[in-house]
Amino acid sequence: MRTSVLWINDYLDRPADAAEQASALTSAGLPLDGGATAENGEVWQEIETTSNRGDCLCHVGMAREIAASTGRTLVMPKVTLRAGSVRAADFVRVKNHEPTLCPRYTARVIKGVKVGPSPDWLARRLVAIGQIPRNNVVDATNFVLFELGQPTHVFDLATLSAGGLQAEIHVRRARDGEAFLPLGSDAKELKLTSADLVIADRDRAVALAGVKGGAIAGVTERTTDLVLEAATFDAVSVRSASRRHGIASDSSYRFERQVHPAEVDAAADRLAALIIEVAGGTLCEGVVADGAPIPAPRTIVLRPERARRILGFSVPTARMIELLTTLGFAPTLRGSGSGETIETTAPARRVDVEREIDLIEEICRLQGLDSIPVQDTIAVRVLRPNPIERGTRAVKDLLVGLGFVETVTHSLISDRAGEAFLRQGTTLLRVDDERAGAEPALRPSVVPSLLRVRRHNEDRGELRGAGLRLFEFASAFHYEGGTHVERPLLAFVCDAPSESGGASRSDAQDAYRFARGAVERLLTLVVPRSAKIEFAPASDHAWLTPAARVTIDGRDIGVVGIVSAPVLKSHGLERAMAAAELELRSLLVAFPPENAAKELPAFPASDRDISAIVAESISYGDIEREIRALKLPNLESIALVTTYRGKQVGEGRKSVSLRLVFRKHDGTMLREESDEAVVRAVARLREALSAEIRT
Repeated sequence: MRTSVLWINDYLDRPADAAEQASALTSAGLPLDGGATAENGEVWQEIETTSNRGDCLCHVGMAREIAASTGRTLVMPKVTLRAGSVRAADFVRVKNHEPTLCPRYTARVIKGVKVGPSPDWLARRLVAIGQIPRNNVVDATNFVLFELGQPTHVFDLATLSAGGLQAEIHVRRARDGEAFLPLGSDAKELKLTSADLVIADRDRAVALAGVKGGAIAGVTERTTDLVLEAATFDAVSVRSASRRHGIASDSSYRFERQVHPAEVDAAADRLAALIIEVAGGTLCEGVVADGAPIPAPRTIVLRPERARRILGFSVPTARMIELLTTLGFAPTLRGSGSGETIETTAPARRVDVEREIDLIEEICRLQGLDSIPVQDTIAVRVLRPNPIERGTRAVKDLLVGLGFVETVTHSLISDRAGEAFLRQGTTLLRVDDERAGAEPALRPSVVPSLLRVRRHNEDRGELRGAGLRLFEFASAFHYEGGTHVERPLLAFVCDAPSESGGASRSDAQDAYRFARGAVERLLTLVVPRSAKIEFAPASDHAWLTPAARVTIDGRDIGVVGIVSAPVLKSHGLERAMAAAELELRSLLVAFPPENAAKELPAFPASDRDISAIVAESISYGDIEREIRALKLPNLESIALVTTYRGKQVGEGRKSVSLRLVFRKHDGTMLREESDEAVVRAVARLREALSAEIRT
């Protein structure tokens, strides 16, 4: 807030120069943020305030802090009011339809004012803080705003009481599409919504509550009768309206930081007295008001012993009472010895003080933050990284070693890009924020973000050799069964490890082979050797054609496959690509995996290869399961060697070569000893899978 050094001194029993004011406020937690000399030669200073200290957004508030810190006495402005015999209620009626959004609304009437230039003392105070004087009535409202922190407003009574009828003021929600023209020479008409709170007469909105007054009821040089508004409004409602219509004001800034209903009447008295002083007129008797009951003062109990323990230094109980009193609290000492307490009532303006710890903070900052003891050394114990963090680092290192580049992408994408990655029964999650523009959807998969990065780099000519392999640890989102679902994922995309850069079937197969190998490699890093890693056909991921479901000991943890042609085309990509998405978090919880040491084999093994021609629909997993079902003696492992498709095996068929490894633990395994097992395996493949055995 911009403050005037002379203006602050108006409320101190003895003046403080700019340096002392800045020092006192800084030590109280309100630091100096620069200063200079105004056009009229007065010194001003910018004082930084936190969002919870709305009580300091005025000169009296700053003076109160300086007085409490320096031993001065706060001198409040004196208000003397004499009302005439005519009642304000005869001229205006107030109906508050929204007491939740407007806890208190008051109206006073002054008749017979003369609008004109402000006196020199009033204009000087405003100029000193960068304000432009308008006229004596408007300047009076601005003066009270910056003196007491209470926003007020004045209406021309004649504009509210058309036809000489009693004026009506309604605090209500706006009608959808209702027109409103704010004050200001360059103001444009607004279209309001039912979310807006307005001050209205019988028919029209004359002010956007807490934000801006309206042009149709503004004070002009022809105005003679005034309605003085002093009220308080819900902070969230004011903030929302200000952001929605792009209008910010000194009033909205203060209402957004809360103005207590109990503070309204004193500010209204000050404004009425000031207007009569500078513009003349007669105050009508009474206040016309409507709203919710004023909340009772908050009573807070402070335990001095606990305060000293938390502060870390000794502050006498009497000193605590003195400091709280200087801030306007009403402390009373109860009990004695270790059981003594300070019971205090918080001033209405201090909406930020609710608990005992808040009082302790007040005592600390007024006693001096430099009183807090500072340790010369501090003991630090470096904790071991948690398993998820360690596992994530290990996986990243592995992928980088495989030629991948890590990305960090935005979680918002377009509806069109997201819908292609939805599984059955799920829908997109969207953000209700106009700043999202054409990308309002939270991504249901991380892959579209990676494809976007890939396309961007391709457009810039950054692809060389094997292309660009990308990965990212990020979350994907969707809506399913009435619930918002967030899935932490590892996703990656890659090209075929070749120089061709095409989109042929062989390129797609090469890309898939590399992607599957990467998945297998990283899973062996994060799961025990005893875990069973399997790949099975998946049909519920339309963006992958074909796709394989990845399971660990029968539990589904992700998918890997070839990105479908329509998805590639929608991202402007032509080269065949493979992708994977894995939910690794549950696996990384136990990282690193526990693997017991295993003794190396003492005797050599006997390897036997089998090549079986089977239908295209039969997977390698089907072949392996049939062989393992035989429970062949001394069978140590089964591994895929290669798969061949071509004219030699016929259309719709493939040749699968696999290697069976036999080993004995008590001697060398001879080839003749494994012959019987191989014969049984061949017979089983012929019988169960109609396989034609080549070797």
